[in-house]
Amino acid sequence: MIENWTKEFIIQRLLAITLLVVLFVLCFQVVRFFIVPALWGAILAYVTFPIYNFFHQRVRFSSNFSATIMTVSITLMIGVPLVAGIFILQQEALSLISNLVYRIKAGYLDVPDSVKDLPVIGQQVKDVLWRVNKNPAGTLETFRLWVQSHLYYGKIAFDVVFSSLAKLGMALMTLFFFYRDGTSLVRQIRQALRNIIGNRIDGYIDSVGTTTRAVVYGIGLTALAQALLAGIGYYFASAPSPILMTILTFIIALIPFGTPFVWGSISLFLLSQGHTVEGIGLALWGILVISWVDNLIRPIVISGATKIPFIIIFIGVLGGLTAFGFVGLFIGPVVLAIGLAVWREWISQHKNELFAQQEELAQGKNLIKVNEPSQDTPL
Repeated sequence: MIENWTKEFIIQRLLAITLLVVLFVLCFQVVRFFIVPALWGAILAYVTFPIYNFFHQRVRFSSNFSATIMTVSITLMIGVPLVAGIFILQQEALSLISNLVYRIKAGYLDVPDSVKDLPVIGQQVKDVLWRVNKNPAGTLETFRLWVQSHLYYGKIAFDVVFSSLAKLGMALMTLFFFYRDGTSLVRQIRQALRNIIGNRIDGYIDSVGTTTRAVVYGIGLTALAQALLAGIGYYFASAPSPILMTILTFIIALIPFGTPFVWGSISLFLLSQGHTVEGIGLALWGILVISWVDNLIRPIVISGATKIPFIIIFIGVLGGLTAFGFVGLFIGPVVLAIGLAVWREWISQHKNELFAQQEELAQGKNLIKVNEPSQDTPL
C-alpha cells in the first residue's frame, strides 16, 4: 500500500514537472520576440524612475498621467534624433549616388592623388578608374545588374531595420507599464527570488540596481560628451555631414574605445582630400580631448559607484555585446556584477567560518591551560 502510494506520488511529481517545463517552453516561444524590447524598457524605466517619482509623488499626478508624461518625453528624445538622422542619411545617400552617377556618365570619376600614390593599391585604383572612365555606359549597366543580383541582401537589410523599429516601438510601449506598475513588479520579483534563494537575494538585487544605473549613466554620459565634442571638431574641420557624423559618433561611443574609429576615419578622409590642416587638427582634437573623456568619465562614474574594477565592466560590456547584441552593453556588466557579488560573499563567508574556527580553537587552548595542574601543586 505504501509502495503504491509512493509510486503514484512520484508519477504525479514527474507529470507536474513535465507540464511546467512544457508550459515554460511555450511561454518562451510566445514572448521570445518581446524579451529584448522588454529589457530595454526595463532599463530605461529603472534609470529614469526618480523623475517619474517626482511627477507622481511630488507633483501629485496620477500614476497613469505620470507614466504618460515620461513615456512621451522619452519617445520624443529617442524619436526626434532618430527621424532626423534617417532623413539626413537619406539625403546624403541620394546626393552621393547622384554625384557618382553624374561623374561616371561624364567620364570623369577620379580620386585624390594621395590615394593613387599609395604603394600597394595605388596602381589598382588607377586601372579601375581608367576602365570606368573609358566605358561609362558599360559601367552603369554592370552596376545595375550587380544591384539586381543582390536585391536579396537589400531585403534582409530592410527586414532587420523593420524588426529593429518594431522592437523599439514595443520597448516604448512597455515603458509605460514599467513606470506605472514597476514598484509592484519589483516587489513581486524580489519576494519570488527570496522564496528560492533566501534573504541574500536582497544584496544581489541591490548590486544589480547599482550596476545598471552606473553603467547606463557612465556609458550614456560618456557617449553624449564624446559626441558633442566630436561634433564641434567636425564643424570647425568642415567635415562632410557633421550632424550625421555626430549621431554616428554617439552610437559608436556606446562601445568602449570605439570613438577613434569615427573621428580617425574622418581625419584620414580630410587628409586624402588635401585638407591637411583640418585633418591634422581633427586628429589632435580627437587624441587630446575626445579620447580623454572616455578615459576619465567612464571609469569614474562606473567604478566609483559600483566599487567594481573597470576591467570587469569593460569585459562585461564587450562580452555582453557579443552574446546578447546591443542590449548586452548593459546586461553583460550586470551579470558580471552579480557573479562578483556572489564571489565576494562566498569569500567573506569562508573567512568568517575560518575566523570562528580559530576563535574556538583558541578558547579550547585557553581552557586546557586553565585546567592544567600547576607544577607547584602537590599530587
